[in-house]
Amino acid sequence: MTRSSSHQEGDVQAPKELRKAQDMANLLDTAVKLPIIPIRVGLDSLIGLIPGAGDALMLGASFRIIWLAKRMGVPKALLTKMVKNSAIDFGLGFVPLIGDIADVFYKANQKNVRILEKWWVKENKASVDTATQAKLQQWESRLEEAEKNKR
Repeated sequence: MTRSSSHQEGDVQAPKELRKAQDMANLLDTAVKLPIIPIRVGLDSLIGLIPGAGDALMLGASFRIIWLAKRMGVPKALLTKMVKNSAIDFGLGFVPLIGDIADVFYKANQKNVRILEKWWVKENKASVDTATQAKLQQWESRLEEAEKNKR
């Protein structure tokens, strides 16, 4: 049930579900760069500061990424791993102060998107490899043409 869309001949692009999941994970986990320290946080860390309700709301957002993965046809074992990552993140939120600090470093949504990306690339390896070869050949042709024009 994997899907890929093409913009041009030989061009492979991730499906819209994967791109949405990537955008959500960035918003939830890494949207804001903290001043002075080189750490990025997202809505998950910020809204998670609201006791109970913040963590529950962010769990719902995490499950949206998992739902997108399910729509893409990700195997049950990987979906289970993604749910586990989100559950750990949710559980950390219940530990006062330490949970909020841990939430800055445990980026469940990013972990889940990496699982999704690796699965999609593996499922679409032949198309990705073919597109990569085509792009390489185009680049080599342009390079040869540029060399000829220099002479």
